[in-house]
Amino acid sequence: MHEYIGFGVCRIERSKMAFSSAIFLFVFLPITLLLYCVSQKEYRNAVLLAASLIFYACGEPGIVFLMMASIVVNYYFALGVEKFSHRKLFLAASIVYNLGILFVFKYLGFSMYTFNLLFGKTLPVVEIALPIGISFYTFQTMSYVIDVYNEKAKAERNILNLGLYISLFPQLVAGPIVRYSYIEGQIRDRNLSPELFSAGAKRFMCGLCKKIILANNLANVAEYYFGNSSADNSVVGAWLGSIGFSLQIYYDFSGYSDMAIGLGKMLGFEFEENFNYPYISKSVTEFWRRWHISLSRWFRDYVYIPLGGSRVSVPRHILNMAIVWILTGFWHGANYTFIVWGALYFTALVVEKYLIKPEKRKSRIFAGVYRIIVLAFINFCWVIFNAESVGEGMRYCQAMTGFRQGNPLIDLATVRMLREYGSFLLVGILFSAPIAPRISGKVTEKLPFVGKYVLPLVHAWGFLWAVSYLVLGAHNPFVYFNF
Repeated sequence: MHEYIGFGVCRIERSKMAFSSAIFLFVFLPITLLLYCVSQKEYRNAVLLAASLIFYACGEPGIVFLMMASIVVNYYFALGVEKFSHRKLFLAASIVYNLGILFVFKYLGFSMYTFNLLFGKTLPVVEIALPIGISFYTFQTMSYVIDVYNEKAKAERNILNLGLYISLFPQLVAGPIVRYSYIEGQIRDRNLSPELFSAGAKRFMCGLCKKIILANNLANVAEYYFGNSSADNSVVGAWLGSIGFSLQIYYDFSGYSDMAIGLGKMLGFEFEENFNYPYISKSVTEFWRRWHISLSRWFRDYVYIPLGGSRVSVPRHILNMAIVWILTGFWHGANYTFIVWGALYFTALVVEKYLIKPEKRKSRIFAGVYRIIVLAFINFCWVIFNAESVGEGMRYCQAMTGFRQGNPLIDLATVRMLREYGSFLLVGILFSAPIAPRISGKVTEKLPFVGKYVLPLVHAWGFLWAVSYLVLGAHNPFVYFNF
């Protein structure tokens, strides 16, 4: 990914305790689970809160105080919303505070760059380190205060409980974005069980394999081609790089979500799903019901519906969609590539909503062709998303189409890449559809011993394979840590 997030905003060194790191797997997690399990029930939240703050502080100790300040400030904002008559004032103050913090750390440099560009100024572009996960936990704190205002949740009187909700390490740095109203009861009371722990461990190991075995190897393909000048890529190579990134970001992010959900189960929590095989979608609309589900729901409930949703005039509905998708793109980072990426999805959704006639959708031929078009569109959008600039993204797309003069159809570098990483690409494509769960479900139904004895061995083998990459010091960043 990018050396800089947007313009003039450098990254903080990524957490040394990412889920796919050896120190997390063999030091932090075992110690945390041991202390958590041996603690009495009334002390488990305190153990988890302390562990979560330590987890977050390992990336950069100073930034943990920013998150702690967010916990304290929003704790009092929510109490003010619930207790005082000027509740709108407290809500507005909360939104201004949270968006202000996000703006300063994520968008200030980009804004200064844009100001200089528009007005011909030479003001210095401020470089501020981007705290890990700030976009995720800021949205959680905002949703908490908004839900209190809308009387969908009660203000938390115990600040330690609120602190745990905001800082809970399984979903702290890359989601899923969890609503307080959904998890409130689990924070107050939850039970551990061998069955839930076992299910969580299996889910965690599946996510770890997605991340280390698939996403990390696919990243090598994507980074090779995106690192080249577009003029140096063959047509097949450009497609290989774009498909590699499309699969990389899916297995990277869905793998993290699987690990987060698995860790939650091991600790007695049930988080909502964040991915549902998005690449089998028949339309762009369906894709966004399957991809990063928690973010889509957040924008739907806190932006789209308050603006009026679809129950307005056609021009106003299109405007509402434009606002949501520009904000969705901008949420991902301070770069014009993300804004264009959001605008492309807005355009596609308007086309689906208003230009594709219902009778066409019923045609099998149209549905089959359109599914291919949707996949190609998503792939081109990921190219823009991953490019250093909009211009570079467009040049890469031209290389994919063969319209760039001088790009060969295929070259020796692409043949070597296919030999080395072709199996990972093939497995990545196959497992992006729900083939494995369907097959395992049918097999275990007919042969119960497979589910009882064989599948645990498969999970253990996958875990050891993934760990072997860690031992060898393989390339191991999380894409969504950038956002």
